[in-house]
Amino acid sequence: MTSSDAGASPAAVARLAYQTLEPYHVLAYFNPGLGDAQRDTGLDAHAFYVGARAGVLGECTSSAVSAMFYNFAPQMISTAWAAARDVGLQRVMARREQMLDAQYRQILGDRVNDVELAELAAWYGKTVDGLPMSGRPLAAAWASTVVPDAAHLALWRHLSVLREWRGDHHIAALVLYGLDGIDAAALHEAELPDPTVVRRALGMKFFLISRGWSQDDWQASIDRLVERGLAQRTETGHRLTDAGFALYNAVELRTDNATAAAWTAPEATEIITRTRPYVKAILDAGVLPGTRKKEAPTQ
Repeated sequence: MTSSDAGASPAAVARLAYQTLEPYHVLAYFNPGLGDAQRDTGLDAHAFYVGARAGVLGECTSSAVSAMFYNFAPQMISTAWAAARDVGLQRVMARREQMLDAQYRQILGDRVNDVELAELAAWYGKTVDGLPMSGRPLAAAWASTVVPDAAHLALWRHLSVLREWRGDHHIAALVLYGLDGIDAAALHEAELPDPTVVRRALGMKFFLISRGWSQDDWQASIDRLVERGLAQRTETGHRLTDAGFALYNAVELRTDNATAAAWTAPEATEIITRTRPYVKAILDAGVLPGTRKKEAPTQ
C-alpha cells in the first residue's frame, strides 16, 4: 500500500500503520543503551521493561499490570513490578526517556531537528488526542502522559499511545475468542498453513524468556490448542489447523477493525508514508532483533 491508495479502508490503513510504525516505538525495548539504564536503576531486564512500560499506571497492583500485559506470566510481573516500584516508577520512566533521547539522536543525527519530524509528531498528537479511551486502560494511561518538547520523543510518545490502543483492542479480541495470554502466544507463534503470510513472531525461546513462562507452560498451552482443534503437533513444534488459521485471521481482522477509528483521516496513509524514512533509520541502525546495520552510502 502506498500514499496513492486513496480508496483503502481505515482498517487496511490501521494494518499498514501497525506494520510500518512499530519499529520506531520498540526502540525503547531493544537498543544498546538498555544495559546502562538497567544498571543505573539497579533493575534487571524484566523489571526495567515492566516499570518503563507500566509506570504510567502509577501505584496499582501487579495483577492489574498482568491483566493489561496479558501474555506475561503473572509471577514474573509480580516480581518485576515490585522491584520497579521500589526503585521509583518516575525514576524508571525518566531514565527510559533519557536513554531514548540518546538513542534517537545517535541514529537520526541532525534529522531530530527536521521540520518534517515536528509536523509528523503534531499530526500523530492530534490523532491521539481524538481517540476514545473507554475500555482501553493501558492506552488511556499512556495518553495521560506529558508530551515531550523534542519532536523525536513526542513522536515516540504518540506512537506508544497508538500502539497500546491497538494492543488493548487486540486483547479484547483474544478474550472474545477464548484465548488466554500464553495460548494467544502459542497460536501466534505456530507454523501457519499459508507460508506467504507476513507476521512478526518472537520465537518460542525468546517468548518464554521475555514473558517468564516455562517450557512446561508452553507445552500445556499447545495441548489446549490441539484439544480445541486449533493446532496439531509436528516434529519441530506445532502448526495451526485450518480452524486455527481462521481464528488467527479473525483475531487480526477484529483488531484492525477496532483500531480503524484512528486512521479515518484522508491523509492518514500519506502521513504513514512520510514517517517511513524515520522508521527506516531505526531499522538501518541494526539494533532491533532481526536487523543488520546498513552503512550510509558514500558520496
